[in-house]
Amino acid sequence: LIRIDHVRGPGAPRLFLTAAGAVLVRPRLWGIGLIMLWRMKTRRWWRQAPFLPLPDAQFMRFRLVTMYGGDGTPKPEDIGTDVVAWLDWCRTWRSGAS
Repeated sequence: LIRIDHVRGPGAPRLFLTAAGAVLVRPRLWGIGLIMLWRMKTRRWWRQAPFLPLPDAQFMRFRLVTMYGGDGTPKPEDIGTDVVAWLDWCRTWRSGAS
């Protein structure tokens, strides 16, 4: 669900796959995951490669730095749990459920 393009090297694909895997096994988060991905997409995303509705790299860098501090690089073991917690929060916040 997130684009971690400021994390260089072989760890970036693993972090993305960890986050995606954590959401894939939780069908209750699929809808809100797609909604949040769509809300964070860049404007006119279809005009630049990779032609996908992905979040802006600077926005993601900002969000990761505010969440993890330092240079914003998350610990691999935290990313799946954090994405699930955030999507759960988004889902309950939108519905007003507790």
